[in-house]
Amino acid sequence: MFLDRFYSMENGRVVITAGQASLFAKEVAGDFNPIHDVDARRFCVPGDLLFAIVLSRFGLSSTMTFKFRNLLGAEVPLEFRESGDGTIEVCDEAGKIYIEVSRSGERTHDEKAIEEFIRCYVSTSGKNFPHTLKPLMESHGVMFNPERPMVMYQSMSFTLRQLDTSNPDLQLRDSKLEAAGKRGNVTLDYDLLSHGEPVGEVSKHIMLGGLREYCPQAMEQVIEEFYRLKSKGTGA
Repeated sequence: MFLDRFYSMENGRVVITAGQASLFAKEVAGDFNPIHDVDARRFCVPGDLLFAIVLSRFGLSSTMTFKFRNLLGAEVPLEFRESGDGTIEVCDEAGKIYIEVSRSGERTHDEKAIEEFIRCYVSTSGKNFPHTLKPLMESHGVMFNPERPMVMYQSMSFTLRQLDTSNPDLQLRDSKLEAAGKRGNVTLDYDLLSHGEPVGEVSKHIMLGGLREYCPQAMEQVIEEFYRLKSKGTGA
């Protein structure tokens, strides 16, 4: 499958290097969050990659919820285990859980359908900033710390009315931001389309850290740096 170059298997466990994780973030998800840079001080494997590996190993179900419990660093041997009720946990050798998945309904293991869905689903990460989050933060008069932007997934979920989602596309339907002190909780709701027809709903919950008063000049600098990194990462 197309994910094979983004992780390796060692002693029956999944291992993701910083280079593999960073490549997936930039090449597949279009995500240039600095926390996914190989040399980032607080490097974190993108949740989108764990999401994709879960689908590739366990299939695509009509209803799925992914809850991110802990940040994952590089080269941590991971076990993907399934309980009797269908719950999936991604954990390390010490039992620390990084992602928990619940699912129900019909299921498909069709590789083409799963790859198309993954590529469509994770590509929205590359549109979160600045396209969606910048105007959302501006309208609420807050922004993340420009020195250390913290934008992390808390959970993702979807419900599909059909599993054959060929030529899928996500269209943002609604976005909300709730600020509480230095933390912000963002909800992004999407309609999932297949050949232009609605076939499901998707919701993503994102945490913003280090909230402060919105500063247009500081935000412009963050956006400039984002596009600099994007240009560097894509070779444009």
